Amino acid sequence: MVRSSFKPLIMAVILFSILLFFPAQWLLPLINEKLVERDAAGLDHNMFQGYLVQQKMLENPAYLPIYGSSELSRLDPFHPSNYFHVNPQGFTPFLVGTGGTEALIHFLNFSAHADQLKGKRIVFVLSPQWFVPKGSDESHFAPNFSVLQGYQFALNPKLNHPLVTEGSKRLLAFNVVKSDWMLSSLLEANVYHDKWHQTKAMVIKPFAYGFLHLLERRDLILSLLDVHLKKLHPKPALTHNKSWAELEDAAGHMAAKKTTTNPFYVNDLYYKAMLQPNLEKLQGYKKGASYAKSTQYQDLQLVLDVLKEAHAKPLFVSVPVNGYWSDYTGFPTKGRTDYYVKVKKQIEKNGFPILDLSGHEYDKYFFKDTIHLGYKGWVSVDKGILQFEKQK
Repeated sequence: MVRSSFKPLIMAVILFSILLFFPAQWLLPLINEKLVERDAAGLDHNMFQGYLVQQKMLENPAYLPIYGSSELSRLDPFHPSNYFHVNPQGFTPFLVGTGGTEALIHFLNFSAHADQLKGKRIVFVLSPQWFVPKGSDESHFAPNFSVLQGYQFALNPKLNHPLVTEGSKRLLAFNVVKSDWMLSSLLEANVYHDKWHQTKAMVIKPFAYGFLHLLERRDLILSLLDVHLKKLHPKPALTHNKSWAELEDAAGHMAAKKTTTNPFYVNDLYYKAMLQPNLEKLQGYKKGASYAKSTQYQDLQLVLDVLKEAHAKPLFVSVPVNGYWSDYTGFPTKGRTDYYVKVKKQIEKNGFPILDLSGHEYDKYFFKDTIHLGYKGWVSVDKGILQFEKQK
């Protein structure tokens, strides 16, 4: 007879064994629509680095994935998740991104889901601050790198060989990848085709597939147990059935109440905590800066190439910088405008549309802080998304 005190432990072992060893197709029904709906604006890090929830989301035409970085967490009433909740248009935004999820992280994610992106309409929000001269660095890449997606890319590439080669080269530039001996060996075999690298990869592959199996089960467990970090806070009185002019007016009034202490038109709380204590030191500190030359353009090209190969239908959003703050820090106008022109040309050259918001640098209340969209900025994005969706 089993003592009752051991029953929870035994049940836990049984449940873990089921999750670990049962065929994946038996377990996938556990990722249901309710879970996906919960994650649509949850901004859960495990979901970003996982596979199953995004797979389920991409299978559902009712979701419009919005990929980006830290701006997605600025969930004011005019943010697409709140706006389209109040004003349903037949789709639900699904947010994928957090601080540091720059182009290469999104490339890896798109690579994992390449066979699900055919004909899928998505929105990709570009952040100018990604385009510093050295591009993505270890401090931004490593916390957002998905080991699961890395092994999926290395073992089961769904892309053509040249793109796999270029992606592998880029991933091998980061210590978090190079320090994983199995993964780096597999990626090196995609780049170097000599006997040594190919033989080493062949020996490693059975063990790597076993590790991938564990990572996939871990993804399932974390998907079922994840915490809904963000909740919507829609304000129908501000946004329901309003014209675009009325929405801009409402956004301006809301922002004006929160922006009374500074000449940069950013949120007072942010200004007092982040800018005011160091204001003198920050004046002119970006003199001579430019976003026109950066390795980030190479990573963006990987994104463009994988989306073309997958036959996805993206809308790129080119976000401007806060002109008032940029002028204060000495960031040259040319270093900004050269970026807007260059990134727009690169995207359009690859056949994709772009919502170019670069003309809004000096729009009051377009930003919530020095770099992130907010208030009136989200109104412009909402309008662009709706026009994009109506082109179906």
